[in-house]
Amino acid sequence: MTAPRSELTGTAVAVVALAFAFNFVARGVADAFAAFVLPLEDAFGWPRRAVTGVFAAYMLVSGLAAPFAGLAFDRLGPRTVYGGGIALVAAGSWLSSRIDTLWQLYLSAGVMVGAGVALLGMTTATALIARWHRRHLSTAIAIAYAGLGSGILVALPVIQALIERHGWREAWAMLGLATLALLPGCLLLPWRRIASGPFGSGARGTTAASGPTLREAVRTPAYWRLVQAISLTAFSSFLVTPQTVAFRVEAGLAPLAAAGAYGTAGLLSTLGVVATGWLCGRLGYGRTARLTFASTVIGLLALVAASVQLSFAVLGLYVLCFGIAQGARGPIVSTLTSRHFAGSHVGTIYGTVFCCMAIGGAAGAWVGGALHDLTGGHRAIFLLSIAPLPPA
Repeated sequence: MTAPRSELTGTAVAVVALAFAFNFVARGVADAFAAFVLPLEDAFGWPRRAVTGVFAAYMLVSGLAAPFAGLAFDRLGPRTVYGGGIALVAAGSWLSSRIDTLWQLYLSAGVMVGAGVALLGMTTATALIARWHRRHLSTAIAIAYAGLGSGILVALPVIQALIERHGWREAWAMLGLATLALLPGCLLLPWRRIASGPFGSGARGTTAASGPTLREAVRTPAYWRLVQAISLTAFSSFLVTPQTVAFRVEAGLAPLAAAGAYGTAGLLSTLGVVATGWLCGRLGYGRTARLTFASTVIGLLALVAASVQLSFAVLGLYVLCFGIAQGARGPIVSTLTSRHFAGSHVGTIYGTVFCCMAIGGAAGAWVGGALHDLTGGHRAIFLLSIAPLPPA
């Protein structure tokens, strides 16, 4: 018997809300690492490239694990994937509070958190949302993506305040325990109902092996255009983002104010990704993407200017323009992947696209740290971040 239309609509909305919430947790916890950069340097005397290398490791692991997250979703379902993701992020965060050596930090905040973020993130969200949405797919994916910026907005200022009040070890321990507290609620959700969307592989009119396979997808030009767009964007973005809190503090801002500016960029990112989904349906994907690239370039140029002469006006222009476009290409790539390669293998296919994005982001984070140690400043990082972006 077919469920009533109102029930289907309610579940479709709930699916988007859940994807938003899990993205909120994943990126809020993982990107809070930016607040720990200076405390870790002070505590252990590690060079910047070693510390930002942990962030690079998290990005790399989340990317390499993304295809397996998609495969696990396709075969095991969302309960196992999301539950495992929460457990890994919680354990990695708590263990980070107990580290004494660099390799321990790479294992906890890099490998464990990275694997958990892969399970909680957009690979799983895209596959799940595609089972419930067709007509408004770009908007639904954009709302889920907004969880990334919202998590940064809330988590980073809170973590910075906890570090100042209790120290970095206690702040990381509390973050891990708070994440672990979400696990029972996650496991108790009605996942069988949530996973059985009208456009899923088990829906009427589809087969268990519908749509192109990964092998077929990688033979198409569309697949590689998506990979190129998202990986170069990630390289550019993560050259900058792990460094921005440290840059502001070293330029003279109070740590909490620096974290607040980072959080404001997260808020603008939330608004930007939702607006991107709306604009895609009216301007098309190409025009919308060019607008977001133009906004990013303006923000990065403002950041270069701030490295010459810091002022609140220039820094505000960076936060506004870079923040509102931060993550905006993600919903475009997710939606196009779902449309081009719709079917029972979309989770695995998007997982490989996300993998390339994360590799680009990891390379950017490591190169940014190395450039800081080589030049003793941030200007070269900010200039390099503009180079991979296409002209608007």
